Amino acid sequence: MIKKTITNALCSLLLLAPAISSAEMLAMVNYESQPNQLPRKEGIAIIDVDPNSPKFGKIINELPLPADAVAHHIFYNKDLSKAYITALGNGALRVINMTQEPLKIQDLNVPECQVGEDMAFTSDKKTWYLTCMGSSNVIVGDAQTDKVKNVISANGKDKFIKYPHGIGLNEDIDRIMVTSTVHPTNLSDAGETVTVIKASTGEVLSTHKVGGAGSSTVEAVFVPHANPPIAYVNTMFEGKLWTATWQANHDNFDFKPAYNFADIGQGVPLEVYFNQQHDKLFITTAKPGALNIFDISQSIHEPKLIKSIPTAGGAHHVVFSPDEKYAIVQNSFLNLPEMDDGSISVINLEKMEKIRTIDVLKNQGFKPNCIVMMPKWHTDDAH
Repeated sequence: MIKKTITNALCSLLLLAPAISSAEMLAMVNYESQPNQLPRKEGIAIIDVDPNSPKFGKIINELPLPADAVAHHIFYNKDLSKAYITALGNGALRVINMTQEPLKIQDLNVPECQVGEDMAFTSDKKTWYLTCMGSSNVIVGDAQTDKVKNVISANGKDKFIKYPHGIGLNEDIDRIMVTSTVHPTNLSDAGETVTVIKASTGEVLSTHKVGGAGSSTVEAVFVPHANPPIAYVNTMFEGKLWTATWQANHDNFDFKPAYNFADIGQGVPLEVYFNQQHDKLFITTAKPGALNIFDISQSIHEPKLIKSIPTAGGAHHVVFSPDEKYAIVQNSFLNLPEMDDGSISVINLEKMEKIRTIDVLKNQGFKPNCIVMMPKWHTDDAH
């Protein structure tokens, strides 16, 4: 009887073994050398970020990038068939066809764009928008051919686009919201506005001051399915979170401060994320480096801080496991002092604490600039 019990137990373990050994969760991370590191190198590393995987923290595959690209962000189109890479240096935009193996990076010709930043995509899969911080315009592209369809620019007293970085698209109200962050080569020259554009026509409708002089509005992200439409806007240098609420009777937005990160000793708020139920808000702060988790189930306008979890200097982009047990934070922001740690932090969202660190890039002297899940594990519906 005992022998039979042991045999059954061993059989059960053997049946479980393949599932355990095959556990993985892959993310794409673009990285670059440190400023003084020669020869300079850039690339995209596909890393296993599952803390329960035997290959946790290991690079599974790599894709090369030009050493002078200064690749910045990675964005998926709506059906996850393409991944777009924006760049601050040589070549503002590149694309990866995610349906073909092996993965290859293709350059896209966008001569009107200097210092490519953020992207937004229409739900019909026909159009993308790209902010260009160096040329102060927004490029409208054909999402099927990746050819430029239009260039949105404005330079008037009340309607202007200056150092555009963050972009939020709300098709229900036919509006695009674009932030004004900072001069690409002069951090002391920062913007403090949000520009509103009619998405269907590219008409620049209005520009609004948000925060004090040089507040540096950085990200504008609409809360999925909010009614009325509401976007969150971070002011990077001012250190605040703002709401932009749609006023249907005026066809415009009302901007109000919602949270001051100085109250918890945090600064340089950057990215905005939501859980799949959209009742929690996640915001990274780069200095000293943290993932801040808010409850917005009762009020989007008054987010309640649940916890600020330290990661490392330069906390920037975040991805989540499909079961939302883990948040994985990339810690490096433009190689800036005290915000260039280079690690990737794994946070257990049930325990609300950092549990693991990935140093595979940091140990080689590289700095990760962005992280996104591979399509199989991607759940973000706000970007």
